[in-house]
Amino acid sequence: MKKTGLFFGSSSGTTEDVAQRIAKQLGVAANDIYNVSDASANAVEPYEVLILGTSTWGSGDLQDDWDSFLPKLKKADLSGKSVAIFGTGDSSSFSDTFCDGIGILYNGLKDSGAVFGGAVSADGYDFDDSAAMINGSFIGLPLDEVNEDSLTGERITQWTKQLKTEFGI
Repeated sequence: MKKTGLFFGSSSGTTEDVAQRIAKQLGVAANDIYNVSDASANAVEPYEVLILGTSTWGSGDLQDDWDSFLPKLKKADLSGKSVAIFGTGDSSSFSDTFCDGIGILYNGLKDSGAVFGGAVSADGYDFDDSAAMINGSFIGLPLDEVNEDSLTGERITQWTKQLKTEFGI
């Protein structure tokens, strides 16, 4: 099993809760889960796989704690690391910016040398637009705990199975 670290930013606790659920299914230990509000960028060094989580706020804004952590992460050596991103958002009230935070993280790190995985089909999602869409699929796992919380458990289960296969977790 590859050493996996999970890094999240959460303002209301929703993304933190989802991070804990994902960590449990992937077997990520509590000491390998980091809130980016108090994590250092060098915390990513020992990990082969990075799972990154964020919420999307307002009209497509990245969660606040990532505003200071993402620039630090961009400076870290991510060459050869596998990265997957998940995000929470509201597909009804913010249908045209649904889970944009996933896309913001991806675009910020796509030239880092990391290998991205965990793409998810848009089938079964009801939204108008998202910065997280790349070539017709989400670049990571979008979750809507406001309108579709009944789908979250199964979506997490399918995504974590996918990551185990893609990344050898």
